[in-house]
Amino acid sequence: MTDKDAEHSDERDYGTGPWWTELGTLGAVALIIFGGLAAAWVFLRLPGAPENLSTGYYQAAKVVAIGVVIAGSALLGRRRTRAAATEETNEP
Repeated sequence: MTDKDAEHSDERDYGTGPWWTELGTLGAVALIIFGGLAAAWVFLRLPGAPENLSTGYYQAAKVVAIGVVIAGSALLGRRRTRAAATEETNEP
């Protein structure tokens, strides 16, 4: 089979992304709050908190960090969209 006989399509299937890609701003805020609650849970040493406190804080910090990154990305996307819309209305 030669290259001329093979079908080529420009569409690419990348599959599904990570679980946090579709959360949006509200999901990011929820993750930040959940991470804060998890850190408070560890701080107060409530039932279910790990014996090694640094492990609990580390896990809570990861959740908060993912939330902060998602929130920042969502807010930057909104800002870019607004800037593009403003430029379109200002063009003669």
